[in-house]
Amino acid sequence: MTRRTIWALLAAAAAATATQARAATYEDKAAPVEARVDDLLSRLTLDEKLSLVGGDRGFFIRGIPRLSVPEVKMSDGPLGVRNYGPSTAYPATAGLAATWDAALARDYGASLGKDARARGVGILLAPGVNIIRVPQNGRNFEYLSEDPYLAGVFASQIVTGIQSQGVAATVKHFAANNQETNQGTIDERISERALREIYLPAFRAAVTKGHAWAVMDAANQINGSYCTADDWLNNKVLKGEWGFTGVVMSDWGTTHDALGAANGGLDLEMPSAEAMNPAALKALLLSGKVAPPTLDDKVRRILRLEIANGFLDRSPESSSTPGDDPKGAAMALAVEREAVVLLKNDANTLPFATKRMKRIVVLGPNADTYPCGGGSSRVVPFHFVSILDGLRQEAGHRMKVESIPTGHAELTADEAQEIQTADAAVVCVGFNQALEGEGSDRAFDLPAGQAGLIRRVAALNPRTVVVINSGAAVATADWIGTVPAVLQAWYPGQEGGKAVAEILTGAVNPSGKLPISYGKRVEDSASYGNFPGSNGRVDYAEGVFVGYRWFDSSGVAPLFPFGFGLSYTTFSYSKIETDRTDDGRWSVTFSVTNNGTRTGDEISEVYVSPPVSTSAPRPVRELKGFSRISLAIDETKTVTVILDADTFSYFDESKGAWAEEPGSYTIEVGSSSRSIQLTAPVDVP
Repeated sequence: MTRRTIWALLAAAAAATATQARAATYEDKAAPVEARVDDLLSRLTLDEKLSLVGGDRGFFIRGIPRLSVPEVKMSDGPLGVRNYGPSTAYPATAGLAATWDAALARDYGASLGKDARARGVGILLAPGVNIIRVPQNGRNFEYLSEDPYLAGVFASQIVTGIQSQGVAATVKHFAANNQETNQGTIDERISERALREIYLPAFRAAVTKGHAWAVMDAANQINGSYCTADDWLNNKVLKGEWGFTGVVMSDWGTTHDALGAANGGLDLEMPSAEAMNPAALKALLLSGKVAPPTLDDKVRRILRLEIANGFLDRSPESSSTPGDDPKGAAMALAVEREAVVLLKNDANTLPFATKRMKRIVVLGPNADTYPCGGGSSRVVPFHFVSILDGLRQEAGHRMKVESIPTGHAELTADEAQEIQTADAAVVCVGFNQALEGEGSDRAFDLPAGQAGLIRRVAALNPRTVVVINSGAAVATADWIGTVPAVLQAWYPGQEGGKAVAEILTGAVNPSGKLPISYGKRVEDSASYGNFPGSNGRVDYAEGVFVGYRWFDSSGVAPLFPFGFGLSYTTFSYSKIETDRTDDGRWSVTFSVTNNGTRTGDEISEVYVSPPVSTSAPRPVRELKGFSRISLAIDETKTVTVILDADTFSYFDESKGAWAEEPGSYTIEVGSSSRSIQLTAPVDVP
């Protein structure tokens, strides 16, 4: 132990003793946050400081009873408040991203925040914002997109919504938690360019635009360093470059050593102080391996989060939101109505002509269940609406809706007859909490027997509609040609069956678009051959070419491209214009017309294509903006999308900095990444 360390510890103890008699600034609600933090920090003993950096009882930050500082309760997310009994179960966030509705994402977050406050939760472990790199990742449904721009917009809006209710949001898992196989030990080898352009932007947006109060480190390693002890990730990038002033916490049980975590930027070890425990930290402080200001910074961040969010000034619970909240249910329904993606609709099979149809049959493993992903995001709802329930409620008064159990391998003769004579058949397939969730990755193929069931039903009834529940793409090659209509319904939340039924019957016009690419085969994925890795390591050899960037550059055609989704009406585009704004950004203006037969919402996507010759390989196009509008029949609206200042930049690894190459770029406006409707050149000096 050095003399300087001894004097620093003695001085801190003396200062804590001396401040006890001072007026308690930290209790003054009117005082500035930093003044309150400084005052409270100065009053803490070393043991009290050490008690704050390790969790308590699984989901709590300890209080300081001597100073009337309350404990803080946490809860899992991000699809609802999982802990503490039943709660509103919202659609999975992959489905939320399929709405391409930023305002709805903010409202979604606010609804989560209200549910948390109703249960006395001060920190919600949401949102999950990792990039969907591989379709098999067991937690894809918790994440947002394969595209960093789209994920970033939604991440910042969800955070803003949660925190509008006095609840701290926790952005997770920082960073590149893209698989569950060996996720607690896997060493991901990722270039800095890929990190900067693909895997970090959603976190940056959540911090710099959403002003998230907490970030959860991932369990994995990146380039040989565990995230919980990664100085570059936590200190240099997050706290340094991005100016993050909140709390960096560990994922549960992922802190490996006290010294690495203490100096690597971890502020709070959860669920308890196993590595950064008081004994270990005291020894490190006395040896000089951890400086006293390092501990103070961790405590300061925890106190700042608590004071800034009002935890010292009010009751943690709010009585204004009931546990089983009708407004939460309405939000869950609103999201799923916009989230469902109509992937195929040959011969206008949908919507069902319920006035002419007498009977439909509903079958499949997910027909009469509450399909959801498994793990720490699984929420138990007070009640749910299955697809069978939804169809009976929506169309049962106009036609007969029959259920056919499919718990056996083959259809009986009577069941085959019922299917064959029905006006339509709805086959509900996909995964559930036992097959897709935290802890393991899933297969690309549908679960055993489901593809065969689809083919058998389609052979009996030409008006067979398939509804898929999953967090990302699934194999469809051996059956999609046999059916005329397919819906991607994600994990739809407690009201999902009603929303799907409304779309099947035409009460709601589908408007969702894919936040991912849907490959024909698993071999078409950018990560194929580099997932799940071997010998404890996985190489992100595709670099920045993830998702549609890979399909575009490789010449491989996706089954359904990024940004794709059908409607019951049609839209046309015209009159593109670009202009430089006063603050140096670019505006893109164009017109969209509904030239179909019913009101509908159109999502317009703005991409940027770089010059042909660049210093580094660049994607063919990259999403840089989007807009969602509602249009009546024959209505035309003018849309303006403002592109961010860094729209034309890429990360130059040779310089270790962002660079903007001069040249002629192309602005593309499309209804998907593979359906570009308008283009305009832009010269970047």
